[in-house]
Amino acid sequence: MNLPPNGAENAVAAELAVVRPALSASYAAALDGARAAVLTRLWRALAFEPLPWIVGRERSAEGLTVLSAGGGRLEGPAPDPYATTEYVGEVLLDGRPYRQAGALVRALGVPHGEGFAAELDGSTASLALSRAGRAGSAGPGPEHPARTLWEWEQRVVDGHPYHPNCRSRPGFSVAEELAYAPEHAPVVELGLVSVRAGEALVTGEWPAELRDAGRILVPVHPWQAEHVLKHERVRPGFAAHPLMALRTLAPADGGPHVKTALSARLTSSVRDISVYSVEVAAALSAFVQGLTERLDGRLHITRTLGAATAHSPDLAAVLREQPEAYADASAGERVIPVAALAAFPPARSAAWQAEFARLALSVCLRVLELGVALEAHGQNLLVVVSATGRPLRLVYRDLADIRISPARLRAHGVPVPPLSGRLVTDDVSVLRRKLFGSLLAGALGAVTGSAEAFAGAFAEAASLPPTADTQALLTRPLPTKALTLMRLSPGVPGDQWAELPNPLIGG
Repeated sequence: MNLPPNGAENAVAAELAVVRPALSASYAAALDGARAAVLTRLWRALAFEPLPWIVGRERSAEGLTVLSAGGGRLEGPAPDPYATTEYVGEVLLDGRPYRQAGALVRALGVPHGEGFAAELDGSTASLALSRAGRAGSAGPGPEHPARTLWEWEQRVVDGHPYHPNCRSRPGFSVAEELAYAPEHAPVVELGLVSVRAGEALVTGEWPAELRDAGRILVPVHPWQAEHVLKHERVRPGFAAHPLMALRTLAPADGGPHVKTALSARLTSSVRDISVYSVEVAAALSAFVQGLTERLDGRLHITRTLGAATAHSPDLAAVLREQPEAYADASAGERVIPVAALAAFPPARSAAWQAEFARLALSVCLRVLELGVALEAHGQNLLVVVSATGRPLRLVYRDLADIRISPARLRAHGVPVPPLSGRLVTDDVSVLRRKLFGSLLAGALGAVTGSAEAFAGAFAEAASLPPTADTQALLTRPLPTKALTLMRLSPGVPGDQWAELPNPLIGG
């Protein structure tokens, strides 16, 4: 058997004993569950992703056997591609049990596996820390109902529902995770960097309170200030609550949400803000806002109010409208991120899930038909619910990675926006993967939490208008990002894809 705990787990325990000893016992108690959660996500990848060193998969009533090119034989339970709870306690490799994802990857000896294994170790330790922090928190929980959007955001403790690197935060110390990660419910003090207006690129409206005598004041995350900017020219700013994206925060005194540059690798990607994103921010926001007017009020976007950069992805910020603007608080409406619906009791019923699936599928497929593929995963997509909990309409935020089809826009008489670059494509496969992979294999799968429940909710797709996109959705396997393959392919740019069983066609 592999030896617990691993180096990353020990390192977190040692630092925790110094910076927050009261959490040490909770952290130790959370380790087994965290190991199983990360191993479950890795098993999903081994079961479905096109990993080049897997040469065969044998399914039986007892489970799944995966055969590697090196002759290894992996055995584990029958995979559930939509499960969001840990159900894989161990995997056998040539008869030897492994309970830690990192140790299993090292034993497989696959190309680039050592670096990925280290990430898995870090993800496991960080996930245990997140669960320990929530267990010891007086923040939102069943006995502390969420009142604000940021409180709902901070209920998302486990991170990405399907990525083995669900809580991978390399470069963050334990003290920094406790100080900045949303599941620990901190208040973060953002800094400000002053940039001459002539040396900055600004789109949209940059507010007066972030200007100073011909200079632009760019909000900066404290991690960025310390590790990248080295505190150079950083002045005190304002307090804010971190949202589930960690680098996006809700100011404590209200106002627009602030997306900061944070040049760290979180889950898979380095989270900076490109100059391109700032350049197109205002035009993109105005275009999508206009498009939503064709949706009869069923979809709203959080407008980009302003964006600024010092012509560097390391020093930039985006100001975004609050999603709460589209919920009528006087009528008891609330807006909840889809990723947080596990903490919303009505969303656990099959009837609620079916109603939500009908809303999300009809709206997002209509937007795709018009010419825009939303990246509608659980972080970007929010739902407005009534006082009784019914799903009423959708809110979408963060337009930085949508895809736009000029040909589809023209076909529906929609003016093509003055945009170019990676956002623009007429490739049908790219458009469908963007939406189907995020909404179906991501958001709806995570809301339902199992293949059986997902099949019930996804049945709503059969009654949608018969477009070419709907036909593809109903007759083909569902695309999902091959997240593990991408981490094991450092020289391959862009997204890579896998296919999951489609419950409407049985495979």
